[in-house]
This record gives sequence, structure tokens and C-alpha cells, in this order.
Amino acid sequence: MAEWNPILNQLSSLSTFIIGAACCVHLFLFFVLWLWSKRDERSIASTLFDFTKGLKHHSLLGGNVHMSDQIEAFIADVNDVLDDPGRRDDRKALLDRIRILDERRRFLHSISFETIYNMARTMIEAYPLAGVLGTILAIGAALQMDSAATGGGATSVGLILGRFGDAIWSTAAGLLAAMLLMFLNSCLEPPFGRLAESRRHVRDMVARVKRELAVSTSSDEEDE
Repeated sequence: MAEWNPILNQLSSLSTFIIGAACCVHLFLFFVLWLWSKRDERSIASTLFDFTKGLKHHSLLGGNVHMSDQIEAFIADVNDVLDDPGRRDDRKALLDRIRILDERRRFLHSISFETIYNMARTMIEAYPLAGVLGTILAIGAALQMDSAATGGGATSVGLILGRFGDAIWSTAAGLLAAMLLMFLNSCLEPPFGRLAESRRHVRDMVARVKRELAVSTSSDEEDE
């Protein structure tokens, strides 16, 4: 086991640095996901604005309104048209513009975003375990070092205690990183959840527009 002692020493000494570096990468990943979500929200809102533009009762929201609220308002405009058979001009306009949503369906593809976010959220739980592992490696390195030097004498307790002060920083780094990332995730989870909900509402709305307006248009043509 003597040949493993330098490796254990190196891993234990780098464990705190590795945890800190991983936390920085994790923070950057959350930042990328936040930018990604904002881009998708703007894309959905812009597409729905083009889709509902020209309706008699079109929502006009200020720039300070959150994107998810704008998306819900546009969806409500479409549902109002679908619920009122008397608004034939608006219903025809929506059916003619359904190709806008069909041509820009990329903003509804959410599997990549949700997979990466789920991975980032789940891996937060690994930081405390990584900290404990770093501490165990440091204690194991101390045991191996003393065993090789003294043949396993009573000085091993003193050596372990001497290394434990350094090793405990690994556990502390893991706990601090986990707490920081959990706080950040708690801030990002609501808007990410609203984005997923908005995508689902848009999918349902598109399906309803195609289903109901196509049927009503066919009926009108048959009546004529």
C-alpha cells in the first residue's frame, strides 16, 4: 500500500481546491441556464405577439411586465377567440397564422434544457459527500504515512490529529458549496418551472387552435 500513499496525499491536499473549482463550474452552469431560459422566454413571447397581432382584443403590456406574464396574456387572448365562435375574423386570422408557430417550434423543444437543469440540481447533493470523502482520504493518507515510517506505532494518533485540522476544510468546503448552490437553485427553480409551464400551455394552445379552428373552417365551407 506504500505506493498509494503519494496519491492519497495529493488527492487529500487537492480535495478542497477541487470542490471549490467544481462549485465555480456549477455556478457558471446555472448562469448559462438562466441566460438560456431568458432567451427562450423572449422567443416564446415574440412569437406569440406575432401570432396574436391584429386581434380586436389584443393584450398590450408594458415593458416592465415579466415575460411569463406576457406569455400567459397572449395565450389568454387566443383562448378568448377560441371560446367565442362569433369572432370569425379573428378565428380565421389565427388559423392563417398557425404556420408562424409551426415554423418556430424550436422554442418548444425543452428536453435539453430540462435534462441539464435536472443534472445541475441533482449534483448539488454530491458536494457534502465529496467533502467527507476528502476528509477520509486525508485521514487514510496520515495512517499510511505513519505506518510506513514507524511500523504502526502510537504516534499515529498524533499524526492523524495533526492532519485532521487540514482535512476538515474539505468537509467545510463541501457543505458551504452545497448551501450556496441550494440557495441559488431555490431562486432559479420558480422561473424555470414557469418556463416549463408556459411551454406546456403553448403546446396545448397550438393543438387546440389546429383542432377547433380546422373543424370550424371545414364546417363553414360545407355550409357554403
